[in-house]
Amino acid sequence: MFNKIIKIGHRKPSKSDSGSDIDGTIPNVTVNHASRGGQVNVVGQSNEVSVPTTPPPGTIQTLPMFKDVPAAERQGLFLKKVQVCYYHFDLSETMKMVREKEIKRQSLVELVDYVQSGSGKISESNQEEMVRMIGVNVFRSLPPMAYENTGSENLEPEEDEPFLDPSWLHLQLVYELLLRYVVSAETDTKVAKRYIDHSFVLKLLDMFDSEDPREREYLKTILHRIYGKFMVHRPFIRKGINNIFYRFMYEKERHSGIGELLEILGSIINGFALPMKEEHKLFLVRALIPLHKPKSAGIYHQQLSYCITQFVEKDYKLADIVIRGLLKYWPVTNCQKELLFLGELEEILEATQPAEFQRCMVQLFKQISRCLTSPNFQVSERALFLWNNEHIVALIAENRKVILPIIFEALEKNIKSHWNQAINGLTVNVRKMFLEMDTELFEECQKQYEEKEAKAEEVEAMRECTWKKLADAANEGS
Repeated sequence: MFNKIIKIGHRKPSKSDSGSDIDGTIPNVTVNHASRGGQVNVVGQSNEVSVPTTPPPGTIQTLPMFKDVPAAERQGLFLKKVQVCYYHFDLSETMKMVREKEIKRQSLVELVDYVQSGSGKISESNQEEMVRMIGVNVFRSLPPMAYENTGSENLEPEEDEPFLDPSWLHLQLVYELLLRYVVSAETDTKVAKRYIDHSFVLKLLDMFDSEDPREREYLKTILHRIYGKFMVHRPFIRKGINNIFYRFMYEKERHSGIGELLEILGSIINGFALPMKEEHKLFLVRALIPLHKPKSAGIYHQQLSYCITQFVEKDYKLADIVIRGLLKYWPVTNCQKELLFLGELEEILEATQPAEFQRCMVQLFKQISRCLTSPNFQVSERALFLWNNEHIVALIAENRKVILPIIFEALEKNIKSHWNQAINGLTVNVRKMFLEMDTELFEECQKQYEEKEAKAEEVEAMRECTWKKLADAANEGS
């Protein structure tokens, strides 16, 4: 709650536009990319002007409903309702301009119903005006993030109470209007792409950094629909998402909408044609796999894991690249993150074929061996659960002569000295599984392990003897 109060307090008030008139044409405007705490301008085609803001009291008049006017007058009424919606109101001040706020809300509701019903085709000029109005409302300066207010870089995003924008009453309807316009069967993409252009899409992508989860949910749905309907925008959208990931990983390390963007990508990847294009494989290697590195990866890991698994299921030959990438970013001290990695690893191995498995199995099982002996019993348990998967066990059995020597020592150490009794029991089961797979190999590994242990004990005894001699010599010298 404290963070919410601070955020509202940090918002910069809009500058009044005294020259605007509700019955006149709204001038062309230009919108900058979303920023935090900056001045807001709005997008347009030629001139750059101030955004129409709160009107003087009494200047906005109640407009009739579409059903109450003849069909010939509805396009003119549509334009008037759009122009009403250009105005911005501070909805955190509940007692001010109540009538004007309600007129805007009702106008937005009417516009949504009109577009959704498909009762009449919207003229091209009205479509242009409507999209411009949507930009005026949606593309705005975002409030500072919680860590920017507190000055604490250590604030965990998942621990912060989500910020809920007080203007959502109007903003939701604006987003709903955009969504209905995009999905409407009456919307001609050849016309609409003039207004929902690359600039518009780029600004939508910028708004994914909003801390309000309700806004990000709408953005996710709208962008996905735009991707599906406007084929001309598809490469641009993928590139835009790619750039957001790069800025997140290498510059900011904080972004509110990574999970939502990954959800969109999961659907996009599912539709990739085979054979997969080289640009898609590069996206996997350069953008998706490195997303495992940030500290906040746990927030969006479920969506990331789905995207990665989609790639491997589409093209099983990518399994080796993905597993090696996962091992590269494997957490060292973060046990909760390690559990997520082990879960993702199991999903990837499910889709991995023997040839790809053999390319990475040595490096892979060296890491699994470390997980088996982890002092965190959850990590050790999750690693042992891999042997519950029939496909993984089949891969292990086929390559047991390489794998068992790598993990045998870890299994023996767990049985002898792991503090958790459940881990001891699970390890005994895995050990028994290997014994039944190949008794000769198991006995050979056991022999080598015992020889290694005996040699280690011998070295330790010699070391103690040397230290004893040094201590005795020091005592004699004193």
